[in-house]
Amino acid sequence: MVSYQPSYIFDVLPQLIQALPLTLWILLMTVFLGSLLGLLLTWAQLSKEKGLAGLARGYIFLLRCTPPIVLLFMVFYGLPEFLNWWLGLDVNGWSRTVFVLLAMTLLFAASISEVFKSAYLAVPKGQFEAGLSIGLTTSQTLIRIICPQALRFALPNISNAILNLLKDTALAYTIGLADVMGTGNLIIGQNMGNYSLETYTAVALIYWGLALMLALVSQGIEAKYDKVRT
Repeated sequence: MVSYQPSYIFDVLPQLIQALPLTLWILLMTVFLGSLLGLLLTWAQLSKEKGLAGLARGYIFLLRCTPPIVLLFMVFYGLPEFLNWWLGLDVNGWSRTVFVLLAMTLLFAASISEVFKSAYLAVPKGQFEAGLSIGLTTSQTLIRIICPQALRFALPNISNAILNLLKDTALAYTIGLADVMGTGNLIIGQNMGNYSLETYTAVALIYWGLALMLALVSQGIEAKYDKVRT
């Protein structure tokens, strides 16, 4: 029977925390880049151009149906071969972080686009017409009236999408990235497989802490938004 030593969790935590900045950087950059692409996809879906809307919906369908680990492998192993064949560009020397960012951004954009679209459609159409009726331009109406209301509808789903992204980024260890999960596996390898359960417990504690912080921040923003609105 494998012995479990809780004290080892606290011994390994400092090493895992050293890898936390990389995990957070990937998370923040993916949220930023994925949100920009998600906004573009939302605009395309709501466009009157049927071809453009169809392409956006097709992209979202394919990405949402692709397991994160499959997409990560396709980007990491397939993209260098494709770029070498198409452009003669050798990207095998690129950092693994770049491939993780690209894969997670493509994935996050598909999910967050649906959040943006549903939030936009949840705002009554009369709000847009009311903005135009008082002399606001289309862009002013979107920025001052539509977007603040849509943001309130989107906030819970945005936090849920980021939480899912946080769990998906843990797959980066499969291509050798030394984030929190990757560092945990390296430690287990250095210990010849010993203390694996304790190490994974420490990894879980870090992810639980990040998820708790995300939930608290999300609830704080929602509460502040409701207070301002009231």
